[in-house]
Amino acid sequence: MRRYLLRRAGQAVFVLWAAFTLSFLILYLLPGDAVSAKLAAGEAGSSATAEQLAAARAEYGLDSPLPVQYLKRLVSALHGDFGSSVATGDDATRMVVTALPPTLAVTGLALVFAVLFGGGSAFLGTFTRFRRLRQALLSLPSLAISLPPFWVGLLLIQFFSFRLRLLPALGTQGFASILLPAVTLALPTGAIIGQVLAKSLATQQREPYAEIAAAKGASRWRVHFGHLLRNAAVPALTVAGVVAGNLVAGSVITETVFSRDGVGRITAAAVTAQDVPVVQAVIVLAALVFVVLNLVVDLLYPLLDPRIARTPEAVPRG
Repeated sequence: MRRYLLRRAGQAVFVLWAAFTLSFLILYLLPGDAVSAKLAAGEAGSSATAEQLAAARAEYGLDSPLPVQYLKRLVSALHGDFGSSVATGDDATRMVVTALPPTLAVTGLALVFAVLFGGGSAFLGTFTRFRRLRQALLSLPSLAISLPPFWVGLLLIQFFSFRLRLLPALGTQGFASILLPAVTLALPTGAIIGQVLAKSLATQQREPYAEIAAAKGASRWRVHFGHLLRNAAVPALTVAGVVAGNLVAGSVITETVFSRDGVGRITAAAVTAQDVPVVQAVIVLAALVFVVLNLVVDLLYPLLDPRIARTPEAVPRG
């Protein structure tokens, strides 16, 4: 088990390095840069001279060869320093850390809603004996995943905020402001979890042990909840670890639609301004969240199936 955890930790470090390196190369290969955009939008306007541009690029270390810039930024990133925002001059790491709590509040609640929605529809859909109810429940994930998140967000605002006046449409104040963004994020994530879990439960229902448990007198609830769900949860848990990491990426759309403060909004602003330090800090943060969630999922596998602890190579890969 220790060797397995060390191997997964090594993979996590590689993922973080790859995220940093790829984001660095892609962002620096794009035409233009944040310094040019800042001078063009500032007081100097289009009259900025070549000397002013060169001085500004030297200030942010953009006049060095690309390999030198990469090594400097990599060493700084290892110490948690991604540099200063070109657009605002603020520390990029501090900007992301400050914006993180509102985003975590939404994504955390969205993950809870996603598990309840996806797991509930899959479990009840495969448990009920009513054909129409079964079809309706198992169709919900397919419907949810086909809806564009920005459209869902606008629809929720129109109905719950403008028509019913139950929840705020915009802002970051209070628990009520989290509900609509969380539901918007939860629908596509829960749909994927629900589809995988429903398929796994249907497969487990055809296994011989289910018939044997029923023949021994176990109730349908005990067979479905105590036996089938336990075995079917492993693939769904794998998918949950993958899609949960995408919630941070989905916050860009959600926080824009609901005008919320958070990582999503500063990401959108940084991409528009080609603010490389901030964008890199966000990308590495998203990769870190993804890595941590998948490591937690790996540690949960043995609780569902003790055989996995004895044969770590059998763990499903996300």
